[in-house]
Amino acid sequence: MVGVTAVATVGAGIVAYRYRRDLGNARARLARVDRKTVRTDWGLVEYAERGAGEPVLVSHGIFHGCDGGLLATREEITGLRVIVPSRFGYLGSAMPADASAAEQADAFVALLDLLEITRADVVGISAGTGAALQTALRHPGRVGHLVVSSGNWPGSPTAQAPPQWAKAFYSDPAMWAMRTFVPPMMGRLMGVPVGFPRDENDARRMEEMLESIFPLEPRREGAVFDAFVSNPQVGEYPLEDITVPTLVIHAADDPLASPEAAAAAAGRIPAATLVSLPSGGHLGLGQTGRVREEISGFLET
Repeated sequence: MVGVTAVATVGAGIVAYRYRRDLGNARARLARVDRKTVRTDWGLVEYAERGAGEPVLVSHGIFHGCDGGLLATREEITGLRVIVPSRFGYLGSAMPADASAAEQADAFVALLDLLEITRADVVGISAGTGAALQTALRHPGRVGHLVVSSGNWPGSPTAQAPPQWAKAFYSDPAMWAMRTFVPPMMGRLMGVPVGFPRDENDARRMEEMLESIFPLEPRREGAVFDAFVSNPQVGEYPLEDITVPTLVIHAADDPLASPEAAAAAAGRIPAATLVSLPSGGHLGLGQTGRVREEISGFLET
């Protein structure tokens, strides 16, 4: 019995060490991102940017922030000035009382004003769809093109609020345990289809994206808002009123967000083009070149 207890104690110590090491590495990785903040009517808005040229504002996905938005578009959007605000409740951005995706869109435009940018292309990724759509709906004159990748659309499972108990998993210990001990489950949570990764590039991309949600604690408030408030509200949006040229990119095997919902949404937006990727899931694994070409060509029109 003493031996079993000793083994259990050593095992717990190893797990605790790995947890502290991994979270420390995640915090160090986040600290290396050049993040800036500005003060707006919605409180502090944090953002990061890279590149030069025509501006592209990225509305990042759930569990991300300005750092994850930069990572998610690193290979897909090149040769442009990419600006990624951390959305409400993520990292250094405030969470206003009674926040909405519409207010987030207004905060995006306030940031553009402070950066003295009159017009920008807007890219919405996954849970960042709502804020991107609202930017096009509320401020069409400020948006040159709208791109939605792996979008949260009306009728998608992602547009339904999860059960309240799911909030218990929105924590560093819970997510780290899943990431470390049940990686296939973590992959499903991030929308990786069965059969992936298929090669070393897929594996690298998937690992980067899975690691990019840590540390999760400074993102938790935003993630809860996305899942329980912002994502479900997309069903109320008048997609038929979007006048901005729109590109909808979605993988046919996305197990997280419905490709059928993406196609239906593209049919409702008057100036929309749908690109259906044959595979790659929610992260677009193996489709980087195709996505880059589609976005580049679209933004040049």
